[in-house]
Amino acid sequence: MAEPAPTPLSPVPPLPIDRTEAAFDDAKPAMTRDQAVAEANRCLFCSDAPCISACPTAIDIPQFIRKISTGNVKGSARTIFESNILGMSCARVCPVEVLCVGACVYNHMDAPPIQIGRLQRYATDTAFEKDWRFFEAGADTGRSVGLIGAGPASLAAGHELRRHGHRCTIYEQRSLIGGLNATGVAPYKMRTDRAVEEAKWVLRIGGIDVQRGVHVGNGVTLAELERRHDAVFVGVGLGADAMLGVPGENLPGVRGAVDWIEQMKLRTVPLDGVRRCVVVGGGNTAMDAVREASGLGIPSVTMVYRGKEPHMPGYAHEWSEAKDAGVRAEWQALPVAFEGDARLQRVRCVRVDDHKRPVPGSEFVLDADLALIAIGQARLGPMLAGLEGITLDKGRIVVDSHGFTGRKGWYAGGDCANGGKEVVNAAAEGKAAARAIHAFLTGAIA
Repeated sequence: MAEPAPTPLSPVPPLPIDRTEAAFDDAKPAMTRDQAVAEANRCLFCSDAPCISACPTAIDIPQFIRKISTGNVKGSARTIFESNILGMSCARVCPVEVLCVGACVYNHMDAPPIQIGRLQRYATDTAFEKDWRFFEAGADTGRSVGLIGAGPASLAAGHELRRHGHRCTIYEQRSLIGGLNATGVAPYKMRTDRAVEEAKWVLRIGGIDVQRGVHVGNGVTLAELERRHDAVFVGVGLGADAMLGVPGENLPGVRGAVDWIEQMKLRTVPLDGVRRCVVVGGGNTAMDAVREASGLGIPSVTMVYRGKEPHMPGYAHEWSEAKDAGVRAEWQALPVAFEGDARLQRVRCVRVDDHKRPVPGSEFVLDADLALIAIGQARLGPMLAGLEGITLDKGRIVVDSHGFTGRKGWYAGGDCANGGKEVVNAAAEGKAAARAIHAFLTGAIA
C-alpha cells in the first residue's frame, strides 16, 4: 500500500498578541554559542551518568553535551530527540533541579552542577530555528491508532507510531493543540506560541490527522473509536479545578488556579483593582500561581496551605523563587469562607493542627481581591468507565509499565494515568505506550 501523504493541519486560530502571559520574560534565558560550548566543556562525561537515570526519557545527556562541546549541534539535537521528541519544551519546563541537574555529580563536589536544561534548550532551539529534520514516517502498515487529546503524551505516542508506519488520528476537544504545554505551563518557562509551534513541528512527520473540536464521548463515542481504529491511546490529561466547597466560592474574584492560568496564557486577565491575591494550596500549581500573580505586579500575594512548609508538595526551588519575589505564606491554615458583597473582599481562614483538624478559636481573615484555588484537578478516567477491562483508581486510569489498560487495544499515558506529573513523564509514557501498541499491532504481543 502506498505511503499516505502528510495530513496538513488546518490553521490554528491566532493567539491574541496582548495576552497577559506576554508580560513575562524567560526565567532562564537562552545560551549563546560561546556560553553553551564553555558550559559543555565543564561536563565530566561520567561513565555511570546519574543524570541519565534521573531523566524519565533517559536522554544520553553526556553524549549530547559532548557533541555541543565539539561543535556538532545537529548531532546533539538528534541524540535528544531520539529519546524525547518533546525535548524542546522539556528543556524549558522540566524541574531539572530535582531531575538531571539535581543528580549531577558536581553537587557532591561543592561546585555548580552542569546547566543541562539550558544546554538542551540550546541544541533543540538551534535545530528548530535551522529547520533540521531527523525522522521520517515508516512504511505504511495499514493499521491505524486513535489518540484522545493533543497534549504531550499523545504527541509523543503519535510521533513514535508514525515512525513505525501506523496511521494516527488525534481527537482534540479544543481548537488549540499542545495540551497543558500550551494552556498551563508558567509563561516565564514557556509561552503558548512556542508550545503550539513545537506541536506543529512534531506533527510534520506526516500521517497524523488532528481533528479539533471533537468531544470524545459526545461528538464521537468510545465504541465508534474502537470500530475506527486498531488501537486507542488515551492522553487526556486532567480536568477542571477542584474546589473547596465552602461558602462564597461563587463570588467574582474566586477562581480555579488552572482556569485562571489558562486565561492568562491565552487571553487577557483583568487585573484592575487587584491589589491582594490569596492562593490556596501548596503544590506546583500553587507555586506557579503565586509567582505569576507576583510577576504581574499584584502587590500582596499570600499562599495559604494546610500543612507545614517542609511537607509542602510543591518544589522547594519554586517556593524559594516565590519568597524572593515577596510572596508570603500562612502555614497550617485552611479557608472556611470567601466573603464580600458584589465581589470577593476577604478570605476567612482557620488554623489546623498536625492532623488537619481545625483549631477552635483560631479564625483569622485575609483581605483579598482575587483568590485562586490550587488544590488539585478532576480525574478524567471516568470517561472510560463503561469499557470492560479498564480499571480506575480514584478516577485515574490504571495501566501497566507499558501503558496497557487491561482492555485489548487500549492504552493510556500522561496525567490521566499517572495522576499528574511532569511533561517529561507524559513524553516518556506516550513513547512507551506507542512501542507497546506497535508490538500489539504486529502480533509481537497478544
